[in-house]
Amino acid sequence: MVFRRSIYKTPAQLRAMVAPGLITAAALDAVRPAVRAGVTTAELDAIAEATILAAGAESNFQLVRGYRHTTCISVNEEVVHGIPGDRVLQPGDIVSIDCGAQLDGWNGDSAITIVVPDPERPELVAARQRLSDVTEGSLWAGIAALASASRVGEIGDAVQTYVESSGEGYGILRDYVGHGIGRKMHEGPTVFNYRVADLGPEVRPGLCVAIEPMIVGGDEATLVEDDDWTVSTVDGTDGSHWEHSVAVHDGGIWVLTAPDGGAAGLAPFGVTPTPIS
Repeated sequence: MVFRRSIYKTPAQLRAMVAPGLITAAALDAVRPAVRAGVTTAELDAIAEATILAAGAESNFQLVRGYRHTTCISVNEEVVHGIPGDRVLQPGDIVSIDCGAQLDGWNGDSAITIVVPDPERPELVAARQRLSDVTEGSLWAGIAALASASRVGEIGDAVQTYVESSGEGYGILRDYVGHGIGRKMHEGPTVFNYRVADLGPEVRPGLCVAIEPMIVGGDEATLVEDDDWTVSTVDGTDGSHWEHSVAVHDGGIWVLTAPDGGAAGLAPFGVTPTPIS
C-alpha cells in the first residue's frame, strides 16, 4: 500500500510554519542593505546564513543534494539558481536573492530582487527596476488571487494577466514554477506562473504554497550554465525573481514570509490577510 501525504495541513501545522517563514524573511531583510557595488555574492550568502543560524534554524537550501550554500543569488541574465561565490556586484546590476529556512522540520522559502544603484546609467537602472517592480507586482497579484480562488491554477492566470497588463512584453519562465511547501521545501502542488488548462487542486484551508514568478526582459527560453545550477536567459536579457510562502486557513490567507502577513503588498488588491489562529 502506498501512503501519500496530503497537500492540506492542519491548523497546528500551519502555525508551526510561521516561525521558519519569519526567519526566512529576516535573512532576506539582513541581506537587503548589503546589496551594493563591490560586495561579493558569497558575502551576501554569509549574512543570510548567520541570520538563520542565530535564530536557531538551518538553511533548507543546504539540505538539497549537492548544494552547499544558504542562498541562490542570480545576477543580470541569470534568473534563478545562481551560486554565491567571488563574483563582485557592479553598479546597475539586477540581483535576485532566493533563501529558505527550516525550523523544527518546517520550511520557509522567499525571494527578492534588488537593483544596485548606478548614477552613470539611470536608464539602465530604471529599466531593471521596472522589471523587478512588475515581477513583484505579479507575485502579489497571484497571492491576492489565492484569497478567493477555487483552484490553484487561478494563481498563474493572475500572474500572467498582471505581467501582460504591464505592456512591457516580458517573458514568463515556463520550465520553472512555484510549489507547495511544508515538511519539505518543495512539495505538491505545482504552482504555475501562467495560464494552464488544468486548474489543479482545490484551494481550501490547509493549503500552503510558495508562489514565485520568474520574469525576464525578453524571450522566456533559458539554459543551464556549466555549473549545472545557474539558469540564464538564452537571449541575454535580464531576469527577476520574487517569491513568498503563503498559507490558506479558516480565516483567509497569511503570507508566512512577510512580517506583516502580506498586508502592505495585498492592500492595492483590496485583500486583507488574517493571522493564523
